[in-house]
Amino acid sequence: MTENTRTDSTLTAFVEATAAKYDMPGMAVGIRFGGREITASVGVTSTENPVPVTEHTVFAIGSTSKTFTTTALLRLVADGRVDLDAPVRTYVPELELSEAQSAATITVGQLLNHTAGLEWNLINNTGEGEDGLAKFVATLAELPLIGAPGERASYSQAGFNLLGRVIENVTGEPFEQVVADTVLAPVGLTESHYFQGDVMTRRFAAGHERQADGELAVSRVWKGSRANNPGGGLGTTVSDLLRWGRFHLGDGRGAHGETVLPADLLHRMRQPTVQLRNSTLADAFGLCWMLRDVDGVRMAGHGGSGFGQFADFQLVPERDFAVVVLSNASPNGIPANQAIVRWALEHYLGVIDKDPEPIPFDATRVPELSGVYDVDAMTMTCYADGDQLYLDCKVKPEIRAAGGAEIPQDHPPFPFGILPGDGDEYVITAGSFAGQRGFFSRDADGVITGVDLAGRVFARVS
Repeated sequence: MTENTRTDSTLTAFVEATAAKYDMPGMAVGIRFGGREITASVGVTSTENPVPVTEHTVFAIGSTSKTFTTTALLRLVADGRVDLDAPVRTYVPELELSEAQSAATITVGQLLNHTAGLEWNLINNTGEGEDGLAKFVATLAELPLIGAPGERASYSQAGFNLLGRVIENVTGEPFEQVVADTVLAPVGLTESHYFQGDVMTRRFAAGHERQADGELAVSRVWKGSRANNPGGGLGTTVSDLLRWGRFHLGDGRGAHGETVLPADLLHRMRQPTVQLRNSTLADAFGLCWMLRDVDGVRMAGHGGSGFGQFADFQLVPERDFAVVVLSNASPNGIPANQAIVRWALEHYLGVIDKDPEPIPFDATRVPELSGVYDVDAMTMTCYADGDQLYLDCKVKPEIRAAGGAEIPQDHPPFPFGILPGDGDEYVITAGSFAGQRGFFSRDADGVITGVDLAGRVFARVS
């Protein structure tokens, strides 16, 4: 805990109430406001081995790890060793994709802002050895493409894992070592680790999954395989994430005053590069950062999830504000984290973040919206039951069989409503994904060809 870190009884009370409301075994929260850092931790690390959560408890933060990968990559950009406009093959000549043209033209920058045209990811475990990323990249020809490079944004875990291989090939060192040496150590992040062997000797949170009987059970998987480290493999604490927020709100200098990343590159991460349509993820992508304009202020953030653990990390640069929330149970980790982020924005900044209101149900829309939509690992069925529309997302049986315990449980169908406007945008109205937004896409003839959910494009198959 830093010298100016303190507790806030009002924050602690709200976190306790939120954890109880959403049945979270444990939560840890950190806020930077007015030059002070405030923390609140409640509950336990595990229902099987209950140890109190603190600001130094290690959580798996999933895709929030991408902010660390991006910072390490931009270190190489600052040194002139990587060009964001260069084709990825400049640094990963072994890259093969299902379309030769895409493999030859995708740029490093397009991986950073999810416009490379890559599907979400491949569910394949390539081992825990130092060749894990190399083996993963060797399988990318199996990954579907959602479009030509630069055509549109679609969130891709595989793209960030490929960036990890860029870092390895340029430096000649394992990805994790590069991040540790060029980012974690100079910023002063002593509680952040990629390997479970480093985490298991510290106080760490276990994820929990809701079972069919309604009870929570500890997840037997803590994080994904090594090839997934660039896109989602870091474990860290509220204490370190507050320091990480302080760094990204600053001028690029590290714990001892040395420049970790030039200020222009640090701030460039927060500049919009591609706009998103009706997305809960963001209004725009910067270089990794998800950018939203909320009640008159610009926010930059990134969430993460996996195996019953959830992270939400948000910055308001113009107000020198940061909030991080970590929780350890599915499926309610997302709404629990969001509730605290929204409370913190309102309580400390007077900023109101609320969901849009859908229009009344229109039965005439059901035939054109209904159908089956597909992404690499999941199938989604859109249907109506009475006067309610639903999206039912299920992991494909063959993916679940291949992934075993690494595949999270399916969620109940998501009720949704159409938003005012052109009639193609929607918002999920209840459940653990309440507030998530997306849209139905059409071809040149006006026929619906896909649906966007959580930044991923599901193509219509029937």
